[in-house]
Amino acid sequence: MISLGTFASVIGIAFIGKYVKLNKLKNALTIILIIKFINMLALYHLNGTGQIEWINLMIVIDIIMEYIVITSIYPLITTLVKSDTIYSKRKLTEYLFRDIGILFGGILIGKSVVGILVNYNICLIISNIFLVISIMAMMNIKINPIEEKQKRKDSILRYILTSKILLFYLLDMFVGTIAMATGLGLKMLTLTNYLSFSDNTATSYLLLVGLLADGIGILALKYLTPKNDYLTITIKFGIRFVGYVIAFWSNSMVITLLAITWSLLISTAYENICDGVYINRVADDYQLSFANIRYIIKFFGEAIGIFFCGIMYEIGLKYMFGLSALFMIFQIGLAYYLIHLRRVENRK
Repeated sequence: MISLGTFASVIGIAFIGKYVKLNKLKNALTIILIIKFINMLALYHLNGTGQIEWINLMIVIDIIMEYIVITSIYPLITTLVKSDTIYSKRKLTEYLFRDIGILFGGILIGKSVVGILVNYNICLIISNIFLVISIMAMMNIKINPIEEKQKRKDSILRYILTSKILLFYLLDMFVGTIAMATGLGLKMLTLTNYLSFSDNTATSYLLLVGLLADGIGILALKYLTPKNDYLTITIKFGIRFVGYVIAFWSNSMVITLLAITWSLLISTAYENICDGVYINRVADDYQLSFANIRYIIKFFGEAIGIFFCGIMYEIGLKYMFGLSALFMIFQIGLAYYLIHLRRVENRK
């Protein structure tokens, strides 16, 4: 259902990008959040009925709505303010509250709170309460006036192809997503089957590391972002590459766990340097279309990476990280080249 929902969301994202204008995006997202709310209510009433086909359909719809919101929220933010820092703050907010939601769900489900057993339906009710808050917040957003434009001179594909930096950025993101998914596409199976974690221990580890990563991302944005972009890329990806190479050659479970931990801890840091600086160079009237293209490429890279991860998982743990490191050579090279292109552009 997750795979089907993710695939279907690509179609939904493409539809939004083609038919929804930037000045209508707030209204479209409000409608999508309302659909998500109604869909969650339907899931609440279907739970325990045994109507699996309808439950599966509601799950797919929920995934589609979620991905459309995630994809479209930053183009909406650009109607208010546009900066590398704002982009990073938006990503950190998404990561942080996602992890907090998972944490509370994991802690409370199956427990009795003030005499009420917290089950799946209770979690749905709590989720819908936050959905109502988000709908109210969306309805009260005051976007800046956006001038209606007759027709863009270029399609989004031609716009990307005429910008060497944007083209190489998308290629870098594609290769980087493959690299990440190849090494960590099957995190739970890696922790439980190869590193002998129990299910509870693996879940707690991923939640704790995820929350710490959010904290590191916030600190990096405020205090730790170096002025040298080459250093930033080396910190985020270079150390990960070295850790993966050592894990491959040593075949040590301790080194492997350290490499996984570092990769997860640094995953949300330096978003403003690695992504924001490129996304914000896109003209406002191309923002939504570019976001859609970007996410489609990212999902495609993730699918390829998980496929490679599954093959390497059967061969042996170290090969997952060895192949991931191989992709990272190209990723880091592209990231360095992008910094070079930007510096040349600035000198001109």
